[in-house]
Amino acid sequence: MVEGLLAAGAACVGYDPATSDARVLAGFEERFPALTKVTERRRLIEDPTVDVVVCAAIPRDRAAIAVEAMRHGKDVMVDKPGVTTIAQLVEVEACVAETGRIFSICFSERFIVPATLVAEKLIGDGTIGRVIQTIGMGPHRLNRQIRPDWFFDTTAYGGILADIASHQIDQFLHFTGSRDAQIIASSVGHFGDGEYPGFQDFGDILLRSEGASGYIRVDWFTADGLSNWGDGRLFILGTEGTIELRKYVDLAGRPGTDHVFVVDRQGTRYIEAHREPLVYFDRFLTDVRDRTETAMRQDHVFAVCRLALQAQADASYLTGSARPGHPESS
Repeated sequence: MVEGLLAAGAACVGYDPATSDARVLAGFEERFPALTKVTERRRLIEDPTVDVVVCAAIPRDRAAIAVEAMRHGKDVMVDKPGVTTIAQLVEVEACVAETGRIFSICFSERFIVPATLVAEKLIGDGTIGRVIQTIGMGPHRLNRQIRPDWFFDTTAYGGILADIASHQIDQFLHFTGSRDAQIIASSVGHFGDGEYPGFQDFGDILLRSEGASGYIRVDWFTADGLSNWGDGRLFILGTEGTIELRKYVDLAGRPGTDHVFVVDRQGTRYIEAHREPLVYFDRFLTDVRDRTETAMRQDHVFAVCRLALQAQADASYLTGSARPGHPESS
């Protein structure tokens, strides 16, 4: 988020070094050595010259930080998930209505993936007709040895559907042109080893809007042999064609990221999309300046949050997985 805003022309006046993982802070400071460390958070939040606060705190803490910043006249950009409970969502929605500030979630699997921008243009041009379904897959590598304790605490990260699957819900609504949807079914489970039996390492969702349906699968089972952290994919079905995005790696062997495969009336083709320029951060700064919604509609942000939290709350625990507080099934 900092890198994207700097590239878009913003100036970073400082950062709070508080962190749950010293390695994260070390990496940030190595990446941005010229930025000023500010040990008093309120100095940043109360500074009238600061327009935007960005936040990637422990997920359960993000909503409170965002609300405090908005009440001090700041627009806010947070990492996903922006909220981890319905109560937090209600509070953030009320604060936005009260203050008129922007609460934006940087859905990185759409906003900083050039392939998704190419797909958006193809759909806008009518290449595959009307979009009627998406299938979103969000596998991740666990890297258990480097994860802080909160990472395995469901109350801290909100659950796998509230957390990771918010990316895929965002993409479903966006690419199908849906303003809202219904959660038809959802499930979560723990299939890994028994060290953290309450940790949700698998989840899926079936959702439907007025004109489209979607399926989402997220997990923490990327094998160590993959060259990337996850083979994230998006399949988009239209009435006149299909688009497949291989966002981070192409198992067929093409190097690099952002691979787009199109089937339409004219035939099949491959698009190397990694050079497509990103637009989210520039549009966000435009919205901060002009009080517009070019980066993302505010009601879209809240719809994604609400659906992700509903899917999490209604999820069934999969038979054969270890339930929280119980030994793993044999």
